[in-house]
Amino acid sequence: MFEGPPEKFLFIACGAFVLGWVVAKFGVWLSNRVRERTRDPRDDRIRSLEAEHRVAKTDSSKAAEAGETLKQQLAEAEGSVKELEKVRLEQANKIAQLRKDLKDSVKKTRELRTELSDRATESVRSEVKLREVETELEVTRASTDLIATGVLDYSMAPEDEDDDGEPKVSKVAT
Repeated sequence: MFEGPPEKFLFIACGAFVLGWVVAKFGVWLSNRVRERTRDPRDDRIRSLEAEHRVAKTDSSKAAEAGETLKQQLAEAEGSVKELEKVRLEQANKIAQLRKDLKDSVKKTRELRTELSDRATESVRSEVKLREVETELEVTRASTDLIATGVLDYSMAPEDEDDDGEPKVSKVAT
């Protein structure tokens, strides 16, 4: 088609473009090598700050998770504390009721002991009176038997008195 100079011109233009591109790449490569040798300390500082920032974010997320876990544990602990407080109040009420019952029981026991001791005293008194009555009865029987047998006869005895001022008892032989 185009024969002659326009083809040459096209090849020269393409070659110049490729050569410019290669020269530019080589220049960038050289400049990067020079830059690598003379690094800016601010870049190192920025990189270290970025690394610290990433670590801080990781630590922050871990701390947030730990905080949530602790919040859940705190809520569970508060729930268990409330339950334990309810149990403690119930037990305190039971203890108060048991103390009241114990006081009533002790009071009743004391009353019963007093009544029992009164009854025991009364029983002892009754027994003593019974023995006195039995003794009197035995004495009366013995006197009656002696009078009936004629051993003691008060009607025949003079009203003599002993030295003690008591009447003398005369014995009648059978």
